[in-house]
Amino acid sequence: MLDAGAHDRLATMRHSAAHMMAAAVLALFPDAKLGIGPAIRDGFYYDFDLPRALTPDDLARIEDRMRQEQGAELPFVRIEMSRDEALAELEPQGQAYKAEIIRELPAAEAEVVSFYRHGAFIDLCRGPHLPSTADLGPFKLLHSAGAYWRGDEARPMLQRIYGTAWEQQDDLDRYLWRLEEARKRDHRRLGRELDLFTFHPESPAAPFWHPRGMALWRALEEWSRSVRLGGGFSEVRTPSLVRKELWEQSGHWSLYQDNMFVLDDSDHVSGLKPMNCPQEILVYKTRPRSYRDLPIRFADYSTLFRKERTGALAGMFRVRQLTQDDSHVFCRDDQVIDEVNLALNLVKQQYAPFGFSPRFKLATRPEQKLGSDEFWDMAEGKLREAIEGAAIGFEMDPGGAAFYAPKIDIFIEDALGREWQTATIQLDYQLPQRFDLDYRAGEGGFERPVMIHYAIYGSFERFTGVITEHYAGAFPAWLAPVQAIVIPIADRHLAYAADVRDALLAAGIRVEVDDRSERMQAKLRDAQGQQIPVMLVVGDRDQEGRAVSPRLRTGESSQGVPLGEFIAELGGRIGARELWPYAVIADAD
Repeated sequence: MLDAGAHDRLATMRHSAAHMMAAAVLALFPDAKLGIGPAIRDGFYYDFDLPRALTPDDLARIEDRMRQEQGAELPFVRIEMSRDEALAELEPQGQAYKAEIIRELPAAEAEVVSFYRHGAFIDLCRGPHLPSTADLGPFKLLHSAGAYWRGDEARPMLQRIYGTAWEQQDDLDRYLWRLEEARKRDHRRLGRELDLFTFHPESPAAPFWHPRGMALWRALEEWSRSVRLGGGFSEVRTPSLVRKELWEQSGHWSLYQDNMFVLDDSDHVSGLKPMNCPQEILVYKTRPRSYRDLPIRFADYSTLFRKERTGALAGMFRVRQLTQDDSHVFCRDDQVIDEVNLALNLVKQQYAPFGFSPRFKLATRPEQKLGSDEFWDMAEGKLREAIEGAAIGFEMDPGGAAFYAPKIDIFIEDALGREWQTATIQLDYQLPQRFDLDYRAGEGGFERPVMIHYAIYGSFERFTGVITEHYAGAFPAWLAPVQAIVIPIADRHLAYAADVRDALLAAGIRVEVDDRSERMQAKLRDAQGQQIPVMLVVGDRDQEGRAVSPRLRTGESSQGVPLGEFIAELGGRIGARELWPYAVIADAD
């Protein structure tokens, strides 16, 4: 039976809106075939098999019919049937997708199959729903997109209509403002406009990093490496192409092969690595280990490859070639709590310069998993003990773990209130067992180590997309690809501008000179458009006094600041990774 996704009043309202939308679509397209229509975060959608592609005018007509339903005050009425009665209702109507769902219901769920009717429209649904269509709050249809039936690329492509509904008009207005702001901040557009990265059909779903984008990457990488170094990590690098025997031993071949790029060169079958952990296990096994050696902490920044479905790709947010700030710890069982606490502290430390306050969720065993329940009980219990002992608030995510280990997922919220899952900390008793890892114990004999996996950014690509939209391209100075630009007022100031640039470069500041034959105001306007944090205007007085006149992109300005004093201040802010200069966006109100 379908779960409407309606677990509170707002979700119930949105699911009822999805039913009203489906009724409107059927009224306009009588031959439409219905897919599913759940409530989702911030809205709802419904999938349709239609005789032609939808247009913006169609959405306006559908929305008008929904308002007619709203004004008609039609009650939502629950109807219950047996499986056979439900199929007899749907099959004559040609509703093949709904019939498929009913036929596949487990016997226990098929004893009573529920529908909801409002007016002449009836739909398969568990509910609940609003008492009446009149109870629907302010709503708007947003857009349509393609969606494979049941997410399967081998199944028909349906048309999905997205909408949103809220309790109050002010809530709807704020949400629509956030959507518009998100469109302005789209990292794909900003990446191109700010000369950071682009995407090309010659290599789908893999970004091409431009020089300024690589400067941003290196700033992220340098900070991550600094955090790992402070945490006692040593860096390793492992091959991209690995024979399938390793993936069979790790369990990835049977459980993750569909997401791997597999190569068969007739001599042997190999896979491009989707993750680093099995290779780092091989590094661990290259020599005997003692209890005194543990914990061993490896950091790995090598490239990964994942065969993502075409429909799931979305710029930097889901790519086929990626790099993680990957961490793997091999430790004794009595060290697990301390090592998980170290991971939690490193997460908070690494996110601090971005202004993010992470939220934590403990994900437990999925249906498809490696190992016994005993091992899962042990691992889940250790993670819970560590996060509770650290006095960190967290939520539970039953069934949300990876197939080989429970995990703590970390979420951040961006400037528009959107939540992103980034870091993950996994506690693993499975892979050490599968690879027969050991170390010599203090009392003699051998014991098995525990593995802890985590990446704090998640991937550099996805994290870059998130922060590009979070800052709207206006990165803090420490992170900005170009931290300062020198703007000479006239050609006679070009030589001094070059001296200023060289002085900043010597201090490790990323700086350029705008030596174009343009007016100063045009140069300032262009630098502002490129979101460069600091613009240094140099004229006669600056040249005479070996000074600069800085202007921040946030509007503040100064005159005749001694060059050495300015370099010391800017270098100090960059070195401290301050969230500067940064203007908080205004809300829709």
